[in-house]
Amino acid sequence: MATDYTPEPTGAGFRATVQRFGGKLAGMVMPNIGAFIAWGLITALFIPTGWLPNEDLAELVDPMIKMLLPVLIGYTGGRMVHGQRGAVVGAVATVGIAVGSDVPMFLGAMIIGPLTAYLLKLFDDLVRDRVRTGFEMLVDNFSAGIIAAAMAVAGRAVIGPVMNTVSGWAGDAVGRLVDNNLLPLTSLLVEPAKVLFLNNAVNHGVLTPLGIQQAADTGKSVLFMIESNPGPGIGVLLAYLFFGPKRLRPSVPAAAIIQFFGGIHEIYFPYILMKPRMILAAIAGGMTGVAIFAATGVGLVASPSPGSIFAYLAQTPRGFGNWFGVYGGLLASAAVSFGVGAALLGFGRLAESGEPGDGAGDTAADAKDAEDADARETEKPDPLGGGDGEVAVPETAPTTKDRPIEGSPQ
Repeated sequence: MATDYTPEPTGAGFRATVQRFGGKLAGMVMPNIGAFIAWGLITALFIPTGWLPNEDLAELVDPMIKMLLPVLIGYTGGRMVHGQRGAVVGAVATVGIAVGSDVPMFLGAMIIGPLTAYLLKLFDDLVRDRVRTGFEMLVDNFSAGIIAAAMAVAGRAVIGPVMNTVSGWAGDAVGRLVDNNLLPLTSLLVEPAKVLFLNNAVNHGVLTPLGIQQAADTGKSVLFMIESNPGPGIGVLLAYLFFGPKRLRPSVPAAAIIQFFGGIHEIYFPYILMKPRMILAAIAGGMTGVAIFAATGVGLVASPSPGSIFAYLAQTPRGFGNWFGVYGGLLASAAVSFGVGAALLGFGRLAESGEPGDGAGDTAADAKDAEDADARETEKPDPLGGGDGEVAVPETAPTTKDRPIEGSPQ
């Protein structure tokens, strides 16, 4: 789950609520990343434009992306809600929306899997302690089967068509952005959504299905790189490494390795949430990368899961032009994100200014400590007068400045 890689958001505010919701969505995808990698490798190797084209093995691509992966997501979502029973009914219900769909139903699986498991949980709570001894297995199996079958039919008849319509709207919107050379504007929405832990919902729920349709026609798609580009994240982390608060710098190298080589983008989200203005650096880097990708006409053959440099290497099509555009855009996005992030951090000056929330106001803290020490000094009892009426004898003779001068009160 996502909470295995990032801390569980705390608090009751709107931002914490959205983060927890995004964490739940990520929790449906992260355990199944291995399946996404398997599909990506098969796609990169065996499709007609792949490294080892093979017509027979390429037949694995469509069933995996349209049936296997949505069912796994629905299964995991159901398990999160109601254990193994929820997982089973979630998988069955997901089949209902996956059958007959022209696009991968990742977002639909994130909805129907947990929903079906929740309905089963409500039923189980309702009949608990009311089933006669010996009939428990009968009731459990038939209730799960009836609810799963009903939700599969509802998914095929209602939820599937609705999700197809939503996917069509999203595809039309992206098509208008592409036609008007405005695709970089997607970063204005994608980067803030990522920071709120909605990255998997955006990527696997919207961009990947649209990218698969585009790749089926052209052999590659730029949509696979809009959310997964590791450039903006590594740029933000490098800005923190060189110019961030000193107490945070030791943690940045490990986070950068995990983000860039491991593809776990969630690791840098807390760094932006600590200083929300740093989202501007991520947006600038993302827009730069997408602009270069679109201008050079490059794309990946499949979704890089997770979004690491190694996944990019595996999914980049053959040809110098593709490599130049993909990695030129990636490096440019990292450079722009780093430059903007460094400027937002004041090139290190803000790390010493005692800015609230930085934890870096060492000078201000030292001054406060000195003030407190002076206050404690003035509050010390008179060494010549004990608190109990006894005369305190000083351990050392008073210095000249301690003796009363002539004309002063004794």
